[in-house]
Amino acid sequence: MSGREKLDTLRGRIDEIDEKMIALFEERMDISLKVADVKIGENMPIQDADREQTVVNRAMSLASGDVRGEVSLLMRAILALSRERQGGRLFHSEMPMLPPPREPKKSGVRCAFQGVPGAWSEQALIKLFPDASRTAVEFFEDVFLAVKNNRADCGVVPIENSQTGAIGETYDLLRKYGCFIVARTWIDIRQCLLALPGTSLSDVREVLSHPEGFRQCGRFLHGRAWDLTACRNTAVAAETAARAKDARTAAIGSRRAAELNGLDVLAPDIMDSSGNRTSFVVIATEPEYDETSDLISITFSTQHRSGALCETLMPFMAQGVNLMRIESRPATPDKYRFFAELKGSILNDDILSTLRQAAATCEYFEVIGCYRNS
Repeated sequence: MSGREKLDTLRGRIDEIDEKMIALFEERMDISLKVADVKIGENMPIQDADREQTVVNRAMSLASGDVRGEVSLLMRAILALSRERQGGRLFHSEMPMLPPPREPKKSGVRCAFQGVPGAWSEQALIKLFPDASRTAVEFFEDVFLAVKNNRADCGVVPIENSQTGAIGETYDLLRKYGCFIVARTWIDIRQCLLALPGTSLSDVREVLSHPEGFRQCGRFLHGRAWDLTACRNTAVAAETAARAKDARTAAIGSRRAAELNGLDVLAPDIMDSSGNRTSFVVIATEPEYDETSDLISITFSTQHRSGALCETLMPFMAQGVNLMRIESRPATPDKYRFFAELKGSILNDDILSTLRQAAATCEYFEVIGCYRNS
């Protein structure tokens, strides 16, 4: 028998086993629904952690040592699917995962951003809403408050930098104020050293910037005997340096910030990475999505036990959903809240089913936006 024939024979046996497994899996899921009916009748919770651990332990005791780990993973996945099926019976899985979308405003858009004119957030706002009225506020939280209190139709805030990673404060505020993400875009960050006209590098003694700017320009700053002073953002840093009227004070910021404040570019493109980009999201009090929306953001928390996060992510793997990124933020001293972004639309039935399966494994699960990357 040739190697190819041996392979075909072995694959045939696998197909036969798969047929038996599928039949048994269907039978197990049918019984799971009957279990759900009993739980509903007795007003019992869907999840029984002790019972699930007993099932996993029993399955592992039946397996040989070589595959015990895989058997544990398999049984956890089956239990998660069973729990999702039971949860659908109890909580009505047809309930929407995201409220109905509102119609985006076509004109007269009021948009808030953090900082002053020349801030990177303002540049993202101009890219997304070139005709919008712009309201500058002092802090990221003020952007959320302006939106929640209807002083702005939407707000633009940074959420990720390609070099330094996630901006945790934005994630915390999304959860705190219950806002939805309705759009996203990337801005190329070209940080420059800005100073009064006629200034030389040897004159500089202090550099102003948002802390993120210092991190993005670490190599340029390394070894220079300069005091680094943090500001609310780089545009504020440029504004402060201009007001100081002192050649010893420079700032990290954009060329636009230099132009607006009458500064010169003392050193251009001083970032550690030439591909430095920041992602900005648009927040609103209601979701906005349609057939062209292709990104979804979710937030969730799991039980504090081994394998809980894996169970939540497994439905995405099984459905072939591309999970673009995942971040964790502390919720309590011993628990974390997760934020994830995935490729897909809430209007796609397969995606919607996958989200419900993932939600069934969580203590808390919420879709916080379906939108386009502009």
